[in-house]
Amino acid sequence: MAADRIRHVSLSSVTLPLDVPVSDAKVLTGRQKPMTEIAFLFAEITTEDGHEGTGFSYSKRAGGPAQYAHAKEVGDNLIGQDPSDIGKVYDTLLWAGASVGRSGVATQALAAIDVALWDLKAKRAGLPLAKLLGSYRDSVRTYNTSGGFLHAPIEEVKARATQSLKDGIGGIKIKVGQPDTKEDLRRLAAVREHLGDDVPLMVDANQQWDRPTALRFGRAVEEFGLVWIEEPLDAYDAEGHAQLAAALDTPIATGEMLSSVAEHVRLIEARAADIIQPDAPRVGGITPFLRLATLADHAGLQLAPHFAMEIHLHLAAAYPREPWVEHFEWLNPLFNERLETRDGRMIVPDRPGLGFTLSEQCRKWTVDSVEFGKA
Repeated sequence: MAADRIRHVSLSSVTLPLDVPVSDAKVLTGRQKPMTEIAFLFAEITTEDGHEGTGFSYSKRAGGPAQYAHAKEVGDNLIGQDPSDIGKVYDTLLWAGASVGRSGVATQALAAIDVALWDLKAKRAGLPLAKLLGSYRDSVRTYNTSGGFLHAPIEEVKARATQSLKDGIGGIKIKVGQPDTKEDLRRLAAVREHLGDDVPLMVDANQQWDRPTALRFGRAVEEFGLVWIEEPLDAYDAEGHAQLAAALDTPIATGEMLSSVAEHVRLIEARAADIIQPDAPRVGGITPFLRLATLADHAGLQLAPHFAMEIHLHLAAAYPREPWVEHFEWLNPLFNERLETRDGRMIVPDRPGLGFTLSEQCRKWTVDSVEFGKA
């Protein structure tokens, strides 16, 4: 039987506006401005036999136009390729842009294409992506972050946490890392008292502490029984994270800001995290994510992928150790479908592929697009 071939590729740059400007510790420490929008790169791939796949990458604040520009430069290399040969296609695109390296924008631009190819492959098989990969479970523990940002007053944080639990979400994460650590502790104590001792609770400092501050905070919050302390230090401080992981009873989670498998390998080798938090779009797509997941499992690490639950639910379901998936409703306007949460878990949809189609609103938010091949 003749191999199918990629006939048409559409790349779209989409800007998603946020209803309320979002602030974490990086804003309160003056390193960033409040986030008002998220830039997405969508790839839609069609084959000669009529199979279709859709994938996306994203960037918060700067970087979205750069991802789109790079994908636009290398995208014509997809035409005529066998979509089943995802590894081969990935290498072709890497070599097409070899002079800009194998991390950051260079591979984040490829992530949308890689995700689309995996989506296409699972759809062609008539399976959810998790099933195609070989899932260990049909649902994954889930926690909500979007209600715990620092721009929200503590009463709003508590109210949104209550609503999240009513909506079937299992855990709550709040942001910390303010210049005044005492204020972080006050907010954390208020949320823990509000939720009770049995609800899983996490905190995220978004890289805003130095080593002594992180250690003092970690010791101060042992009583709260946190699931983890996330990004207490600079994302690239593997040694510092390793020291914290060894010194504290509370697990350390990090990895979301790293943009390659190689950078995560350094974390793993340094024993710098108990829970690793890779982001498939940031590390270059599902293909590199799967390589990383194998290494993380071999090292005995727990997994809690960052953001993009529409992709990460499937990848977490296929991880051998019981993982967590981060619930963010921000992306809902981009898609026609929704993910279900029940009894503290996110349910893997039975729809083929990722299980999502782009909404008309997503099309309206498109700021630029390009096509290759025959429509």
